[in-house]
Amino acid sequence: MIKIPELKIGNLIAKLPIIQGGMGVGISLSGLASAVANAGGIGVISSVALGMLEHASKKTFKEDNKIALRREIRRARKLTDGVLGLNIMVAISDFDEMVRVALEEKIDILFLGAGLPLKLPVGISASDIKNSHTKIAPIVSSGRAATLIFKTWDKHFAHVPDAVVVEGPLAGGHLGFKPEQIDDPEYTLEKIIPDVCAAIKMFEIKYNKKIPVIAGGGVYDGDDIYKFMNLGASGVQMGTRFVATNECDADIEFKNQYIKCKKEDIVIIQSPVGLPGRAILNDFLKDVKAGIKKPFRCPWKCLKTCDFKTSLYCIANALMKAKIGELKNGFSFAGANAWRVDKIISVKELMDSLVREFEQAVRKKQPAFDLLL
Repeated sequence: MIKIPELKIGNLIAKLPIIQGGMGVGISLSGLASAVANAGGIGVISSVALGMLEHASKKTFKEDNKIALRREIRRARKLTDGVLGLNIMVAISDFDEMVRVALEEKIDILFLGAGLPLKLPVGISASDIKNSHTKIAPIVSSGRAATLIFKTWDKHFAHVPDAVVVEGPLAGGHLGFKPEQIDDPEYTLEKIIPDVCAAIKMFEIKYNKKIPVIAGGGVYDGDDIYKFMNLGASGVQMGTRFVATNECDADIEFKNQYIKCKKEDIVIIQSPVGLPGRAILNDFLKDVKAGIKKPFRCPWKCLKTCDFKTSLYCIANALMKAKIGELKNGFSFAGANAWRVDKIISVKELMDSLVREFEQAVRKKQPAFDLLL
């Protein structure tokens, strides 16, 4: 009998090898994350700038962020007994505080992206990490980055992460690639996954544990899941597909952008935080490209790398406005395949269709599936 494999990360077991990517500001909160967890995957809350949804002030933003994060984790826990994750950007100015909240709330797994987690947060020891309920999964874009993280943890903490997400250049949002690498065939997800698998192999042996590699960025359907698992991945991370679901925490106008956009509407922008990003072109971004400044007062320097003094707009504010449907004052990040989305469905419908597509792919190429067993 053909059955899609489970995803095991230490003692965590997700019935389906599908992780819903963390999407900020406020796109993936307790509603979406709990629905994905209930459907057998790993649901992920995004921690970025949650305080903005609380109308936080500059003086209290760190405290407001922590309050909002605790509420979302606890709310999700009431809604599901499944596996819940939290995405925290290493580049945020309150990274240490948010990690401490996550560990206190015993989130199942922490996904750490937008920077390399080479240091432990202030007040957290290697022993705290080793003995924690929470698993750690850095997000990388190369085998070299994975090697650096694992070697650093091995040397300084005598411990290594429990999983690693490999995010390719077709992802939505901020990308860990130089602009010229995004369309370079040498930097495709298909090329990167084997490199990361090879990079962590020695650490699997040394620590006598399986370290799952998760493929993300441009993963759209069951055929993709099958393809990347045959390249060595134990599961996939998907963001774009989960935006167009009933349970996604974004406003309907945000979701409709995905339904209405065309392939040519998916563009690469230069973010105020100094990274390229993939988004859906709209009037707001057209104004920015034309050099029209969107007046703002920095609510707080939420990202360490943001050059807010010279920026034409506040990206945190623009993303927050888009989340609540005010697209004239903001824009939506999206993956390269967002134009393929044509309707809004439930999370369960989406997960069921992905499983069917995976199983159909197996039937077409049964011999290759033996590599997964």
